[in-house]
Amino acid sequence: MRAISLLGATGSIGMQTLDVIRAHPDAFRLVAFSAGRNIEQARHIIEQFSPKVVCIAHKEDAHMLQSEYIGRVRIVSGEDGLVEVATVQEADIVVNAVVGSVGLVPTLRAIEAKKTIALANKETLVTAGHLVMKHAADYGVTILPVDSEHSAIFQCLQGERQKNIECIILTASGGSFRDRTREQLQHVTVEEALKHPNWSMGAKITIDSATMMNKGLEVIEAHWLFQLPYEQIDVLLHKESIIHSMVQFHDGSVIAQLGTPDMRVPIQYALTYPDRFPLHIERLNLAQVATLHFQKVDMNRFRCLQFAYEAGKIGGTMPTVLNAANEEAVAAFLAGRISFLAIEQCIEKAMERHVPIAHPNLETIRAVDLETRRYVKSLHM
Repeated sequence: MRAISLLGATGSIGMQTLDVIRAHPDAFRLVAFSAGRNIEQARHIIEQFSPKVVCIAHKEDAHMLQSEYIGRVRIVSGEDGLVEVATVQEADIVVNAVVGSVGLVPTLRAIEAKKTIALANKETLVTAGHLVMKHAADYGVTILPVDSEHSAIFQCLQGERQKNIECIILTASGGSFRDRTREQLQHVTVEEALKHPNWSMGAKITIDSATMMNKGLEVIEAHWLFQLPYEQIDVLLHKESIIHSMVQFHDGSVIAQLGTPDMRVPIQYALTYPDRFPLHIERLNLAQVATLHFQKVDMNRFRCLQFAYEAGKIGGTMPTVLNAANEEAVAAFLAGRISFLAIEQCIEKAMERHVPIAHPNLETIRAVDLETRRYVKSLHM
């Protein structure tokens, strides 16, 4: 039985991870989790899974919850609490499913505790890929991708040699507004942006999908996970989300991973790797699908993807700026303070003013992250 610690249990990926654990009670047990501000959902998870440690965002809520579970569960809070959940002694695998750069420090500490990392948090590698991958190598820790695209690439590379890769191709649905022109995006609403055509995801990642920043973050993540230069990482629009990603080899062969769009597949693969367990989901019927569509990405239409490539190639602290600016801009859009197209404008301004620092340490990354957030917030106060 594999013991699992789950960061971000009440989010979309977290809830689907719980579905997988629930489906295989003889294979997995939940020993710790974090729940942010969703206290009611945290109670349900505690009652069902009886974990040892639970982290809540705010200290006041943690104290309240602790009074309800005296002697049954240890309730902690804040970043220190996240680290405690990530490093709990009983855990074999840490699933990092929190949203944003808050997942970075717990991931580094979990690596130091020699936990296997199932990574669904893009921002950890985007902001500090060089630190995380070196840390994992130094401690002999495996990082398993949970993102559907990176899981697809990972699966395609089983039994293959790195030197034979010509390029990897990340597929993109195009998000909520894939068929609209930039002119038609001027006055789109939050409600419209949150209607993803294929996937069930949280609010932030759904907006990132609509701007294609999600794919941009995935490009940077792929650079670190698979140790490939940006020139060997391509993006292809594929509106059906049936082919999750592909690898092209230098003999001309292309291996793709296909399936119905269900995040439980990559989540479960990360938890069972190198094995596979049965999963009761809708099966892919290609005869029924009949036709698959592909289209080259227009970087002028999806400017956030272009920003991500630029930030990745510049390196240093620039990806940290890209990510922090995007998180703040998306939060402002979701709160109704800025327009949809203003998201990319905030990111562009933040990147233009930043002088990148090469090979930043954790302290520098966190300082740049904080400064960028202050700047972007000042743009729409």
